[in-house]
This record gives sequence, structure tokens and C-alpha cells, in this order.
Amino acid sequence: MTDTPVDAVVFDVGRVLYHWQLSALFEKMIDDPARLEKVLGEVVTEEWHFLHDAGRPLSQMVPERIALFPDYAEEIRAYATRFNETIPGPVEGSHALVERLDERGVPLFAITNFGAEFWAGFRPQERIFDRFRDIVVSGEERIAKPDPAIFSLSAERFGHAPEAMLFIDDNPANIESARKCGWQVHHFTEAASLENDLAARGLI
Repeated sequence: MTDTPVDAVVFDVGRVLYHWQLSALFEKMIDDPARLEKVLGEVVTEEWHFLHDAGRPLSQMVPERIALFPDYAEEIRAYATRFNETIPGPVEGSHALVERLDERGVPLFAITNFGAEFWAGFRPQERIFDRFRDIVVSGEERIAKPDPAIFSLSAERFGHAPEAMLFIDDNPANIESARKCGWQVHHFTEAASLENDLAARGLI
């Protein structure tokens, strides 16, 4: 922790505010353990999904993937049409911290690796985001964490100096990139640890 006061708090979304796991969808669809393992390990992987986070449209990704894995067309199409089912619900305790920060008047922002099309289908139904002043979405900007460019863009958009913002993320690579860009950081593992950090900084 530095001595610089925090003027704004910046959250990641996936695995900080909301659980996210591709298996949450495919476990509903697939009874055969071997097929499930194949889908998650080779067909609809987080690495492939990251292409959409980085800005590639589903209209390109899905046909290409079906051409590679024609026997898994149903699962690949489900990824595109049922993505919200990969988000089982809020991370325990995180939303309460957002609410407490907001009630204290702390400016809240977010930087999320999220495909633009999926974000458009998820954001409107989640009222917690109404408390955020701005959210930088990788798929809309076509820049994804941990690229330093997304932190530069976010600092410009948010209007606060990096050293005066606390960035919260579960991914060590994203945390390290933000740190190198001058941000204060918290590597998220659970809401209780984050609560302690926020309290130590006088934010809640």
C-alpha cells in the first residue's frame, strides 16, 4: 500500500463482482463426462473466448469454430446464444462493498474483459452497474487486459491519475500490468480480504 490517497476505486467484473465459468452452461447440456471435458478443454475454451473479449465478432468466431469442430456445433452455438448462463451470480460479498463505497461517495469505475455483444446482453439487467460512473469494456474498445493501453485509456476516461486509483482484479497478469502503469492495486481473492484493504485505506 502507498501513502497516496485513493480518489477512485476501479473494479474488474468477472470473478470479482460476478462468478464466471463456461462449465456452468455446458454441464447443463452435456451428460457425457468425456464430451464435457473435450468441450471445455479444446472446443469452447477460455483462450478462444478471449478473442471475443479482445474485439472479434461472434459472426466470425462461431462459424470458424464450427468448421474446426463440426461435431460440437450445438455447444458452440450455445456459447453464443446462452452466454449469460456462464455467469451463475454475484461473487459473495462484493456487491455489498460496491454499495458501501458508493454510499460514501467514492467514485466507482470498472475495467472488464467482456465481449461487446455479450456485455450488451448482460449489463442492462444488472442494476449494480448503475452505481458506476464509467465502465471500459474490452470488446467495445478492442483492447483487452493486460495490455497497458487499456489502463491508459481508462485513466483518461475516468479523469483520475493512475496513482490515485485502486484497481481490483483477480488475474495476477492484469494486476501486474496495472501496477507497472502506476495504479494502486488489490489482487482479489475474496470479499473479506478486499473489505479489510478498503477499510485500511479509509474508504469504507
